[in-house]
Amino acid sequence: MVENPRAWDARMMQLALRLARRGLGLVEPNPPVGAVICRGGRIVGRGWHRAFGGPHAEVAAIREAAGQARGGTLYVTLEPCCHTGKTGPCTEAILAAGIKRVVAAMTDPNPLVGGQGLRRLRRAGVEVTTGIGQRQAERLTAPFRKWITTRRPYVTLKWAQSIDGCVADRNGRSKWISSPPARQLVHQLRGRVDAIMVGIGTVLADDPMLTARPAHSGDRRRVPQRLILDSACRLPLQSHLAQTARNIPVAIFHNAHLSPAAHRRRRWLEELGVQCRAIPAMGRHRLDLRRILQLLGAEGCSQVLVEGGPRVLGDFLARQLADQAWVFVAPRILGDDLARHAVAGIPAAKLSQCAGATVQSVRRCGPDLWLRLNLA
Repeated sequence: MVENPRAWDARMMQLALRLARRGLGLVEPNPPVGAVICRGGRIVGRGWHRAFGGPHAEVAAIREAAGQARGGTLYVTLEPCCHTGKTGPCTEAILAAGIKRVVAAMTDPNPLVGGQGLRRLRRAGVEVTTGIGQRQAERLTAPFRKWITTRRPYVTLKWAQSIDGCVADRNGRSKWISSPPARQLVHQLRGRVDAIMVGIGTVLADDPMLTARPAHSGDRRRVPQRLILDSACRLPLQSHLAQTARNIPVAIFHNAHLSPAAHRRRRWLEELGVQCRAIPAMGRHRLDLRRILQLLGAEGCSQVLVEGGPRVLGDFLARQLADQAWVFVAPRILGDDLARHAVAGIPAAKLSQCAGATVQSVRRCGPDLWLRLNLA
């Protein structure tokens, strides 16, 4: 028997949450889920959702328990599913295994589930407890919840800046403001998303690859699509992005009304393997970002990482289309002599009227500060 059941429940849910995080970058657009089975005060099974289309965390934990689950308690970070999709319903696997108690951190926002899995278990006589570890589980599944309820991707803005808010020096150079540990963390984030988006100005200034590095042999994480907001099809043919488009997907979103010269550039880019997509414009050079997100979400894209530049970041913030921001603040001062600030294009506001954010966490990352901000 467990001496302090409440503390034990919290401890087991923390273990389930750690297991769930192992699926980040592997299971999307499904949510990462972890599960632990206990009986008689000891752990008999662990599992997590390892790959999109593969067994769910509950089933993996039941298989590891190998018959010892009967009469036990299942801790799971998300309500067990009760419908047949790429796999069978987890509720039936739980009942067949003889599990007597289920502790779920949160209900499933998927309309196909939405509490029905928990009701199925209760009707079958299973004791159900919810809410333990709920806040952490909701943060972990935020991209899934956004996509499943709105069919638009979860948007993360990322930028690195000096203490005085600049992203480049007077010559436009931005390599490298942040430290190697910060850049490595960004590559980990890139490995979790479906797409990385930048504006054409960033491409012209930095000629980036926009890949998640290093690419380890056998790494099963997704390769994010690279997206460029390029209203006039100015992506250089010799750029890293254009030259690697046949191996790693690249798409540009451009103005639906192109000049003859831009039409020619579009044909050349398509011959290199770049996907060119026409989008209605809002003003002379601004593309309809909401429309772009709707298209991406309809295609199953659940997470987009936006890496700039300043005007692109400003457009997402001004239109309230971003969900969170990762900001790396380097201990440098660049000054304001023609230096570019991190966010541009937002009309000046009074202090009492300016947009705000909720600080989720502040951590050291090498010599830099890493801020995670909630924007939604």
